[in-house]
Amino acid sequence: MTVEPVVGPPGDLDSLIELLYGITPEGYKSEVVGGAVHMWPQTNTSWDITADVLFQLTHRFGEVSDLWHDVRLDLPGHHNAFAPDLFKLSGTAGRDTQGRHRYQDVEFVLEVISRETAGSDYGAKKAAYAAGAVPVYLIADPCTARWHLFTLPRNGEYRSRLSLDFGEPVDLTDTVLGMTLATDRFPRD
Repeated sequence: MTVEPVVGPPGDLDSLIELLYGITPEGYKSEVVGGAVHMWPQTNTSWDITADVLFQLTHRFGEVSDLWHDVRLDLPGHHNAFAPDLFKLSGTAGRDTQGRHRYQDVEFVLEVISRETAGSDYGAKKAAYAAGAVPVYLIADPCTARWHLFTLPRNGEYRSRLSLDFGEPVDLTDTVLGMTLATDRFPRD
C-alpha cells in the first residue's frame, strides 16, 4: 500500500515517522520513500533471506559487527526514511546529531523484494542508495528467483550491475566486504 506524500516542511519527516511507529500494524513494515508512505506485510520469505545473509555477514565480520535490519536510515533526496531489510556500517561509523546511523557510513544494503515494494526497491530506493554512494546494494527477488548486485556508485547512479539466479554466489570479493555470499538457500515465492 502506498499513500501519497503527507509531510509538510522538511523537518516534518520526524513527525511522520513518529506517526508511522504508532499506526503500523504488527507484522507490517513501513517507510517513507520520496515523501510517500509505503506499508506492506512482512513475510517469512523476506526474513529467511535476510537471516541467511545476516548469518553469512556475522560469520565473516563477527558478532560485534555493525549489522542492522529494519532500522531507520535517512538517505539523500526528498523525505527518504528507509528501513532496509539489512545494512552494514563501516567499522568507524558514527551517529548524526539525532543519534541515527549516517548513510555515509553504510557499506552494504540488502533489500528483499516483495510485490508491494518492487517499484521503489528497483527505482527510487536504488537511486537514493546510489546518491548516498552506498558501495554495495543487493536486491534479492524471490518473485523471480534472481539477485541483482549494484556497485560502483558515481554521480547518483550505479555504474555496475550484475543479475544472476538464486543458487549462483554473489561475488563481493572486489568490494568493501571482501567475501562471497551463497544464495543457494534463498527461498522463492
